[in-house]
Amino acid sequence: MREDQNRQLTEVGPGTAMGELLRRYWMPIAGASELDAKPIKPIRLLGEDLVLYKDLSAGYGLVDRTCAHRRADLTYGFVENVGIRCSYHGWAYDALGACISRPYEDTVNPKAAARCKVKLKAYPVQEKAGLLWAYLGPLPAPLVPDWESFQLKNGFVQVVLSEVPCNWLQCQENSIDPVHFEWMHNNWSTRLKGETGPYAAEHKELAFEEFEFGLVYKRLRGAATKADPLWAIGRVCLWPNGFFLGDHFEWRVPIDDHHTLSVSWVFTRVPVEAEPYVQQRIPTWYSPVKDEKTGRWITSHVINQDIVAWVGQGAIADRTRETLGLSDRGIVMLRRRFQSDLAAIALGQDPKGLIRDPAQNVNVALPIAEREFLNRGMSLKELLAHPRWREHYEGFRFAYGQPEEVRAEFRAAVGLDRAEHLT
Repeated sequence: MREDQNRQLTEVGPGTAMGELLRRYWMPIAGASELDAKPIKPIRLLGEDLVLYKDLSAGYGLVDRTCAHRRADLTYGFVENVGIRCSYHGWAYDALGACISRPYEDTVNPKAAARCKVKLKAYPVQEKAGLLWAYLGPLPAPLVPDWESFQLKNGFVQVVLSEVPCNWLQCQENSIDPVHFEWMHNNWSTRLKGETGPYAAEHKELAFEEFEFGLVYKRLRGAATKADPLWAIGRVCLWPNGFFLGDHFEWRVPIDDHHTLSVSWVFTRVPVEAEPYVQQRIPTWYSPVKDEKTGRWITSHVINQDIVAWVGQGAIADRTRETLGLSDRGIVMLRRRFQSDLAAIALGQDPKGLIRDPAQNVNVALPIAEREFLNRGMSLKELLAHPRWREHYEGFRFAYGQPEEVRAEFRAAVGLDRAEHLT
């Protein structure tokens, strides 16, 4: 890849090619539960500094971080029944960015309030599946996708966030790279435990396909046949910056050219004896990426291991120096698809994967290898004895640092604390 091509795919600020493409999609930027205790949160997204808030009427807003008056920081403001108010001189703004109150001016010149044209940059926000989504692109906006897994029943969901100090693209390329599972998550994990083997089943065959909402990779490992769900159905590189594995999503949300917000939405099926289970609140928590004592990257959990690979490539991977192999066909497909999308928006056309028709945006299906299990479930005894699923109940395997209170909520939901399962 040439240097100019690398810049084109990695720069995300306003006015850049990839920045304009990514702004045409809704981005998950926070967990809805985050704003319950602290209704104001600073957000840096696609190189823009913004403030996210939930006002006293439970309305959401995403506006420029600095007040239009004297540029004070609105993250130190406070919410009102409608909108957010600057703590410096009391100017207030609604979710459209309109200045709805200038206390001194409104007092000494009441007629001026009706003529006030002061306005902040503002973007729409929607809540779906316990996440808050923002749209920074041209209007009319597409719809926030109503993915099938958002409608799954009888499961405990949690949202996990991490800030990763590197460019979003090297994170997303991981989503179409099946062979790294064998080495990073299987074999390296074995070595991290101090063991020298046995190593995991090798990849024997790979296939990559494109579909409406992204790319799919398929793989055969060891003695598996093409009836195996990981070949027959595969895994989804969700367009443009997601990864979907049936029971969880991961998004790589660009903060700016050198930082990425890792957003995970994780569904864990409760045992059949715990049905019907209706979760009242989806918790959100932050997973650290570095060990505070050693300063080294954390390597114990799946996403943390991925982060080691991502940041190891540098703040922005230098793709002019890479040597691609046969397993990287999916990465080549991804880059070419982005180039096609850039050409499409230059012609005024929609890029890949947008949903604009409300009739289409109902329980939108994606390839799910574990669909039967997620819908049918198992007993707790079966889950704890299952060679694959038991590790999902023994601890949270995806990211380091799950808070004790979230673990306690999960244990209560799945029944791990019931006396008959403690012996």
